[in-house]
Amino acid sequence: MSQNFKVLFFLKKGKRTNQKSLPIYVRVTTNGERAEWTCQRHCDPAKWNQQTGRANGNNEDAKSLNQYLDAIQANIFTVQKEYALRNEPVTATHVRAKVLHQTEEKLHTLIEVYQYHNDQFEKLVGAEFSYGTYKKFKSALKSLKEFLEWKFKKKDVYLTEVNHKFITDYEFYLKTVQNLQHNSAMVNIKKLKKIVRLCVANDWLDKDPFKSYKITTKETHRNYLLKDELETLRNKPIAVKRLDQVRDIFLFSCYTGLSYTDVMLLTHKDISIGIDGEQWIFTTRIKTDTASRIPLLPIAKEILNKYSKEPEIIHSGRLLPKLTNQRLNSYLKEISDLCEFNKELTFHCARHTFATTVTLTNGVPIETVSKMLGHKSLRTTQIYAKILDNKVSDDMQQLKQKLLKAI
Repeated sequence: MSQNFKVLFFLKKGKRTNQKSLPIYVRVTTNGERAEWTCQRHCDPAKWNQQTGRANGNNEDAKSLNQYLDAIQANIFTVQKEYALRNEPVTATHVRAKVLHQTEEKLHTLIEVYQYHNDQFEKLVGAEFSYGTYKKFKSALKSLKEFLEWKFKKKDVYLTEVNHKFITDYEFYLKTVQNLQHNSAMVNIKKLKKIVRLCVANDWLDKDPFKSYKITTKETHRNYLLKDELETLRNKPIAVKRLDQVRDIFLFSCYTGLSYTDVMLLTHKDISIGIDGEQWIFTTRIKTDTASRIPLLPIAKEILNKYSKEPEIIHSGRLLPKLTNQRLNSYLKEISDLCEFNKELTFHCARHTFATTVTLTNGVPIETVSKMLGHKSLRTTQIYAKILDNKVSDDMQQLKQKLLKAI
């Protein structure tokens, strides 16, 4: 296994160091990666030979110092030889750790840190994070493990092996082997970035490999219901109870903008009187931990009143019946077919519908919509405004075609 391996001894200058006696450092470079540390010795720059990396002279002090540096260099090459015999790549960090009498087990590995993060995250589910977000981290870790097996035939790698190429190779794997779309691949890479930033913050990594990597997302079509579709959904006779419940929960989200997780966690404690003397929802978004203050619209109130006397609701303290997100989305497909919608209906479409059809289309300022949605940045809400601009453009193009035909 061929590797570019260099060892350099040098005097390190500093603002506060005595220029007549500078500390001696050793730098190991392997394939461009550097690691350096102090040799716990000093030397007068006038007596130092930069070419040889040793002290000049034949006196006892110079001989003793050079023998000490020779021993360090021998130790370094011994470590390199150990890795070569095992046919394993050696990094500069590994060498430094060995020479400084640290064990390789003390060097953190990527999967070890990732798993520790997930274990901690799981304990905070319900208190600070949603189970859905935990599942995404769990899935991302699984894909990373599969990548390591595919690329390196390993179950884990040292943090020092995570560099720009590692990230781009992971992106390539996600898009080709796992066949993920660009945005889905970026979700996994964002989660890896969080783990890497954690390592940098704890000084387990000297530099952040994501500094030279830009995470990008592509614009995607966001389904939402138009005004006439919303009316069709509201007025559609549905005899099947489970579908009727799902329709109500979906409509409640259409008129509040709350996500599935936030809707399922709503209790009577979250309903209070707002500044206008009317009922408002006061809650905190699980996903972003940001506050949402939402005045209850009449249709949302009707839905809550419909279920307020249900035994399940009274006993649980929740405001609406509880179903899994997977089951909700499955039933929404049936409802979409019943209403003859020519679009895929998922629960998240309700949040999009609130942002577009219910609020922005009716002249609610984008800053107000952003506040109710619990967005941390106005830029996130502006995506919905752009959707509406595209709709205006499409409608006007159709009008132009009609006018041209009429001429």
